[in-house]
Amino acid sequence: MSLAWRKWIRILFAGPGAVIVTLVVMAGMPLWLPGGAAGVDNLVLPLVLAPLIWAALFFHACLDRKLARVGIAAIALLVLHGGLVAFKLLGPVPVVQESH
Repeated sequence: MSLAWRKWIRILFAGPGAVIVTLVVMAGMPLWLPGGAAGVDNLVLPLVLAPLIWAALFFHACLDRKLARVGIAAIALLVLHGGLVAFKLLGPVPVVQESH
């Protein structure tokens, strides 16, 4: 692969790729984080950690010498959290019974 292709792939992983993976990780985090005492910790923590997740993905894409490692890490996070969200959305719908 030429140097120009590697540069553009790295730019895509550091730019829009990092943002997309961060959003998908934020969507999947409430599904595996505990609720906490007030029951909202699993909703607040992804919002607070979003800049850190983005920064980690961005700097990893910029600074890692092996582009394959960058791709594997980003795609693994995307598939794992995307699968969690898909499983939650496509899972069985809870049945609500009316009380008489």
